[in-house]
Amino acid sequence: MRTSSRTATLVAVLACAVTLWLGYLNKARCAGPPFDPSGRTLRFEEVKDAMVCYSDIQQLWLGRGINLHRFPFLEGGITDAGQLTGGTVEYPVLGGVLMWVGALRADTDAEFLLYSALLLAPFGLLTAWLLGRLAGWPALLWSATPPLVLYAFLNWDLPVVAVTVAAVAVLGVHRWSLRTRGILAAALLAVGFCLKLYPGIFVLPLMLYVLTGGASGGRRDVRGALAVVGTAIATVVAVNLPFAVLGYEGWRASFAFQQNRAADATSNSIWYWGLRPLMGGYQGYEVTADYNDIVAVVSPLLIGVSFVAALWIGWRRYLRDGTYPWLAVAAAMLCGFLLLHKVHSPQYTLWLLPMLVLLRVPWTLVAAYLVADLSIGIGIFRWFDATAGNSDTTVPLLFVWVGVWGRAVMLIVLYFVFLRASPRRAPSPDTVADTDRALAAAGETR
Repeated sequence: MRTSSRTATLVAVLACAVTLWLGYLNKARCAGPPFDPSGRTLRFEEVKDAMVCYSDIQQLWLGRGINLHRFPFLEGGITDAGQLTGGTVEYPVLGGVLMWVGALRADTDAEFLLYSALLLAPFGLLTAWLLGRLAGWPALLWSATPPLVLYAFLNWDLPVVAVTVAAVAVLGVHRWSLRTRGILAAALLAVGFCLKLYPGIFVLPLMLYVLTGGASGGRRDVRGALAVVGTAIATVVAVNLPFAVLGYEGWRASFAFQQNRAADATSNSIWYWGLRPLMGGYQGYEVTADYNDIVAVVSPLLIGVSFVAALWIGWRRYLRDGTYPWLAVAAAMLCGFLLLHKVHSPQYTLWLLPMLVLLRVPWTLVAAYLVADLSIGIGIFRWFDATAGNSDTTVPLLFVWVGVWGRAVMLIVLYFVFLRASPRRAPSPDTVADTDRALAAAGETR
């Protein structure tokens, strides 16, 4: 029996709702009475790693002015020691605004977690709906797999994923001109940049897609390509300018914090688990100044190389096939970033899942990535608990190693697989009806 994308979309959204509920229940195990005078759950530090229920949402109730309901960035800054002060948070401006909104009616970290989950969940459902419309049943990879349970409410990533997938969807609205679609998609990616930065890298392959005439491979549109870049820049400036004008030090501090962040034990990166032992052995888990200096240079350099290589390979594919594979290139660039960036937070998997849905990737590779991700998603918190002296480190460390290096290998493989991949297409109702009529005419039964 063949089904249309409408059925797949409905199932994906319903499954996503259940998975989001499970994700909230998982994080809520860390929150609840009794509270201290600041509204912090008293048992939070004791259980957050051992029970694998940690979330940045609950953690950042204190220390960023969230519990004081301060509007972000307008006051505060960063100290010489790298500590944020006042109402400054370590995320781009729209991410900070979401944090503020989630805390408006909250008096405790448990309420902040609940209200933030209610604020973020619609973005997860929107992503499921869009993926169902775009790809059909593979959308269940987003809606019904462990990452959404583990990471949906670990941080504020659901909105940025939603606007990124929306940008892909906009390019499929063929009643608009390619230039119009490209401009709208660029604006959405720019909004994503103001939430979590990474969608900004997708503007480059999008520009080349518009330049080369899109799917039809028509006449090159230089003005359209420039409009895409101009729209992205103008959107980022328009969103950031009020914050930069009204609270420059607080606004600048968010970028300085990320720039200065070390690839330490919380980074889950190949640098910490690969380069650090080579430079300082396995005695302790601290990082050195020399190590930080090397990572600060080599990491962005190699990321840039991976971006250029992906764009170039995409151009070669355009010369061969007549269409610039912008989504495939964007997915490969994301793999390069995730592999080589100095920090690889567990919830970044949510960034990659839509690419695995939207592009034709062997399911064996998808399953292998999910296994590695599950290993790090659970293992890293158990390892934190073990290194605090609460349990033996042997098994958690094994899980971390499997997760870090398994995920690294899969990102290398996916980088090249994505560059050869084609988009998935969801069956439309008309296509299903035509197929059914053809089967009936041939004397076949459903």
